[in-house]
Amino acid sequence: MSKHIAILLIGPTGSGKTPLGELLESKGLWDRRCVHFDFGENLRRVPCPHAKRVGMSCPSAMLTPSGREHGAPFTPDEINVVIHSLESGALLEDEHFPIARKILLGFLTERNVGAGDLVILNGLPRHAGQAGDTDSILNIKAGIYLSCTPEIVFNRIGSNAGGDRADRIDDDIESIKKKLDLFNKRTAPLLEHYRQRGARIETIDITATTAAIDIWEMLNRP
Repeated sequence: MSKHIAILLIGPTGSGKTPLGELLESKGLWDRRCVHFDFGENLRRVPCPHAKRVGMSCPSAMLTPSGREHGAPFTPDEINVVIHSLESGALLEDEHFPIARKILLGFLTERNVGAGDLVILNGLPRHAGQAGDTDSILNIKAGIYLSCTPEIVFNRIGSNAGGDRADRIDDDIESIKKKLDLFNKRTAPLLEHYRQRGARIETIDITATTAAIDIWEMLNRP
């Protein structure tokens, strides 16, 4: 069975990945329908008895079908891993990829992703270990790198340039610094991983005021 084609959004926190993913889903890209898979959002939807404490959006509902693989719910141990990841900001490591797999496969089923659709990946994979597992499910043919300096990241988050930070409780200075360090050490190397696999990498230099529509127009220039 052929794998769905995917495009990876990659960039530090605050660079505008989520607003861009939402716009791509709305407007499409390169004359193709897009579906935006925001891993963080879907992770927060995992049913959990402590949902309010960790900012999860569906405290009592089992996802249908998101978060399931062939009807299999999350185990208590998996839910504990999700809670830890959301509370600490830690990445899911290789041994926890079955959680990401359930979420991703559930999303593809829920959204009825077709053969000609592009899956816009936002937040998965986050490091080289996850890349191999994600590549077994999707064919990542391109990456959109939102290049953004730390100074611009702080400026964009402070001004809510992307319009998606109003309800975030993890945008204090220390949390942002931690995320930037984690991105540079573990996520940025994915660019070379996919370049070596022949993926097309589009680099967009992000400013303090760059909006999703600006990026969309850059990507669609002849």
